[in-house]
Amino acid sequence: MTLHGLLLAAGAGTRMGRPKALVDDWLTRSVAALREGGCHEVTVVLGASADEALALLPGDERVVIAADWATGMSASLRAGLDALLARTEDGDAALVHLVDLPDVGADVIARVGRLAAPDALARAAYAGRPGHPVLIGRQHWADVVETLVGDEGAKGYLQAHGAALVECGDLAGGQDVDSRTP
Repeated sequence: MTLHGLLLAAGAGTRMGRPKALVDDWLTRSVAALREGGCHEVTVVLGASADEALALLPGDERVVIAADWATGMSASLRAGLDALLARTEDGDAALVHLVDLPDVGADVIARVGRLAAPDALARAAYAGRPGHPVLIGRQHWADVVETLVGDEGAKGYLQAHGAALVECGDLAGGQDVDSRTP
């Protein structure tokens, strides 16, 4: 099974005060976590301040610009999955990760990624609460894209189709970071 990492890093980070892709080393750390966690290739979806964020990337990943990034997470996920759908060699599953989860490392990616299969649907859980990363098998990509609206991402699709929860609370907290702490 081949696993493709899909990093969503397009948002403006309004509560953060700047795009989260530009915060510290989150972008490079997230790409490294996907690679070290078993993703054969990584696609990064950028939007707000894309030129600045692009300059921070190591350069061995694919980049997709979500032109409508301001409409919410669904725009980023749609742009990423559409890019994967356009290529026939992009793996059996996509592992979707968010740039604003700095404590989620390669160990979480690897644990969720072990379920990679064309029909897979799974997501990390932290103390039983669903979170990210999310594993979406190739067979679901087009159907997920059809359901995407607003800032929900694939949440409704995952719930409706019984995505497996993979407990990762022993590895990370899985909390997105919305503001800079002093």
